[in-house]
Amino acid sequence: MVVLNRIYTRTGDRGETALVDGTRVAKYNPRVEAYGTVDETNSVIGMARLHAGGDLDAALARIQNDLFDLGADLGRPAMEKDAEAGYPVLRVVASQVARLESEIDAMNAALAPLRSFVLPGGSALSAHLHLARTVSRRAERLAVELAAGESVNPEAIRYLNRLSDWFFVAARVANDNGRADVLWVPGANR
Repeated sequence: MVVLNRIYTRTGDRGETALVDGTRVAKYNPRVEAYGTVDETNSVIGMARLHAGGDLDAALARIQNDLFDLGADLGRPAMEKDAEAGYPVLRVVASQVARLESEIDAMNAALAPLRSFVLPGGSALSAHLHLARTVSRRAERLAVELAAGESVNPEAIRYLNRLSDWFFVAARVANDNGRADVLWVPGANR
C-alpha cells in the first residue's frame, strides 16, 4: 500500500533517487530513464482519454494501471532476488501481454488492410494515441537498452512492444475504423 503524506522529501535534491528496493541511483540512471518514459506514456494516455469514451476509454484506463505495474517492475532491479524481498514483488506477467494481443486482434478485425503508411493525425483521439505510440516505443528502446546490461523482466519488454502496436491499431479505430486515416503519399511534395 502506498501512503503519501508529504509530496516533497528533499532526498532527490542532489540528483539521486531511490529505486523500489531502496538502492540510490542518479536520476539519469538508465533504469530511471526507462520507468520515467513509461510514466510519460501514461501521461499521454491521460490526454488521449479526454477524447475517448466507452470501451476504448475503459481499455486505456486498464493500460494506465498496467503502466504503474510496469513502472514498479522496471523500478526494481535484480529479478533473481525477488524471493528475498519478503513480500510479493510486482512484475508484469504474460497474461497482461496476452490481453493486449487479444484486444489488438479484436480492434484490427474491423479495419481494412493498409495500403500505405499512416501519418499521425486525423481525429484528436487518434493524434494522441499516435503520440502515446511513439513515447511507448521510446520506453521500449530504453528498457531494451537497460536489459543489455542489467536484469529486466522479459514480460515487461514484451508488454511495451505490444503496447505500441495496440496504440497504432487503436488510433486507426479512433479514425472511424481507418476510414479517416491520413495516409502517406510518397514523394507528394517534390
